Amino acid sequence: MKNQILLTATELFLNQGFKSITMDDIAQQMAISKKTIYSHFANKEAIVAVVTDQIFEQVSHGIDCICDLKLNPIEEIYEIKKLVMHHMRNEKTSPWYQLRKYYPKIHESIKKRQFNYMQECVVDNLNRGLKEGLFRDNINVQFVARIYFVGVTGIKEEDLFPTTMFDPTELYESFLEYHLRGIVTPKGRKILNKIIHSNLE
Repeated sequence: MKNQILLTATELFLNQGFKSITMDDIAQQMAISKKTIYSHFANKEAIVAVVTDQIFEQVSHGIDCICDLKLNPIEEIYEIKKLVMHHMRNEKTSPWYQLRKYYPKIHESIKKRQFNYMQECVVDNLNRGLKEGLFRDNINVQFVARIYFVGVTGIKEEDLFPTTMFDPTELYESFLEYHLRGIVTPKGRKILNKIIHSNLE
């Protein structure tokens, strides 16, 4: 029952937002009483904490599997983007914006874990790109890795990039192109242009 509650809550949170969904909504969706939910979780915040932790672990595992494929670094970044967008689903409800606004402690905890995890992945991606001649050899890897993190998390800020103005998928695509065009060599640019062109077909 506990796992079913988490599965239902995850679906509702991602589709409608962390703030929008109540304990009543979860109970109604499952056709159970709120008392049953409270027998497993002290409150809604406890559910939010477990759900966000599980999403983080699922996405991290998926990214690890992509990295194990040893694709070229540019292709790898785009494969990771597909995975992340699949997990985030309909971001027009801005679930992560709601998480930051209404559950700041949970948001900060996840953000720190996300930074530590991404830092290792992005630094490895950049170093491999340098070795393969896809990225410029004069880039500062630590600087670029941190700027990438700021960008990936920054485009989720509803105040800066409102979903009424920016489609989340197109925004992510634009950010990746912006990031990569600033660091690729002519060899890397050929691969990037090929990927962008194939995505437009």
